[in-house]
Amino acid sequence: MNALAWNCQGLGSPGKIQFLQEVTRSEKPSFVFLSETISRYEKMEKLCSKLGFEGFIVVEPQGKSGGIALFWKNAEVVNLLSFSRSHIDISVYRAGSKRWHLAGIYGEPARTQRFKTWEILKNLSRDPNLPWCVIGDINNVTSQTDKKGGPPYPNHLIEGFNDCLHEANLHDLDIIGHQFTWEKRRNTDHWVEIRLDRVLANTQWLNVFDMAKVYNLQGSPSDHSPLLLVRKCS
Repeated sequence: MNALAWNCQGLGSPGKIQFLQEVTRSEKPSFVFLSETISRYEKMEKLCSKLGFEGFIVVEPQGKSGGIALFWKNAEVVNLLSFSRSHIDISVYRAGSKRWHLAGIYGEPARTQRFKTWEILKNLSRDPNLPWCVIGDINNVTSQTDKKGGPPYPNHLIEGFNDCLHEANLHDLDIIGHQFTWEKRRNTDHWVEIRLDRVLANTQWLNVFDMAKVYNLQGSPSDHSPLLLVRKCS
């Protein structure tokens, strides 16, 4: 069971749809979480069917920004636990496996509002015994090494995010491949790269999926790379 997370920055161009089709065809994820879709319900419903997924949850954008969606295959039994314009949280069960929950997160873009993302993560960690995984564009960093180029990242935001992870019992999974997931001004003197997209998991989830790996899939038509979570039980 694999999961894909991608900040697509809008699905208005055929190139982005084609890219998503190619990635889902080659990697065969059971779940796809999309953020910044800037797309209405009807369009996401058609996209879900086009990609070969059976179930979906869509949170429409506000105006011309935002929008998130979660698609899943029909082999999973999914129950919606909660949602907002920034997250979709579900419980997942498949015959013969342990129930766990998955949250797709689109972190607050404005730095002054990052605390809202921290509060969501802490609120979702309500059941410490339930295996839990978080995927998406979290829009937070854990250290200065998560950023390359430009001025240093504000230390108070790094500290706030790390405090949140500690309180929610979430561990940041290492990325295999290129370590930065977002960029701007590529090949200029002002080129900036940051690791904004992440997979987080609590101890219980890591005990179940102790061979899980996270891959950075480069070549995206968005400024964000998709992340592929490959979950394996030992």
